[in-house]
Amino acid sequence: MTRHLLRDDDLTPAEQAEILDLAAAMKKDPFGEGLGKPLAGPHTVAMIFDKATLRTQASFTAGIAELGGQPLLVDGNLAGIGKRESVADVARVLGRQVSQIVWRTYHQSDLETMAELSGVPVVNALTDDFHPCQLLADLLTITERRGSLAGLTVTFLGDGACNMGNSWLLAGALAGMHVRISAPEGYLPARAVWDRAAEIAATTGGSVAADPDPVAAVSGVDVVVTDTWVSMGKEDEAAARRAVFTPYAVTAELLSAAAEDAIVLHCLPAYRGMEIAAEVIDGPQSVVWDEAENRRHAQKAVMAWLHERRGR
Repeated sequence: MTRHLLRDDDLTPAEQAEILDLAAAMKKDPFGEGLGKPLAGPHTVAMIFDKATLRTQASFTAGIAELGGQPLLVDGNLAGIGKRESVADVARVLGRQVSQIVWRTYHQSDLETMAELSGVPVVNALTDDFHPCQLLADLLTITERRGSLAGLTVTFLGDGACNMGNSWLLAGALAGMHVRISAPEGYLPARAVWDRAAEIAATTGGSVAADPDPVAAVSGVDVVVTDTWVSMGKEDEAAARRAVFTPYAVTAELLSAAAEDAIVLHCLPAYRGMEIAAEVIDGPQSVVWDEAENRRHAQKAVMAWLHERRGR
């Protein structure tokens, strides 16, 4: 059966660890001199971007080339996916042209349709619900600084109902981490995501918890994570969101409640003076630039891993 990465818990804890180990090896050997080039041929990988992109397009394009593959940019607007042609028809067409499909889009259900009908591995490069490639990059970054993930405590602050909040619950639980979500009332992940994360955490020694008090939530933690308060498609809510989320801004004062050697992550783009202070994101505890680079290495590992298992 063809494997896909549509959400974080498409992987088992062991598979997540395997991909992270492969990502670390690929970072040390970026041009595949020792690891080979699994997409040599070259195999073509379609990249579809329905949402604004910088890191995703750059990291996948470079990563596919480094794996020996051919990146094919499919303009989502020109293709008119879901408008000019149905997702089902696009899946059937692309599946006969390429070896993998990478899609950054809105609806998780569309991604699932693509995976069901394309016949090739499909990678979630971001949907409104999940961002699994970003989480693998985040976990790789933390591993580089801490050596291991199990037992570490991480707090995600801000809009916990966003794709990053959902993915942190699932991926953190898979890694055996203690994940705290600190968000105002009405901005927590859906109950189904909480329940699934708790189920996973019970098998890995991790835990998931919510704490509306941002100071208590970051007290003594190893990792502090935030994201923009205004996700794509919610721009008309910007003023209202700023009023609600201001207490959850990662300032130097708030960060002082975390462990002395705590690191700070942000998946970018960042809005200095809103969800994170300039002195924090540009300060010594920030690892956001390593995190951004690690998208390439993590995604290379995902594509290589899926390619090896295609059709199984």
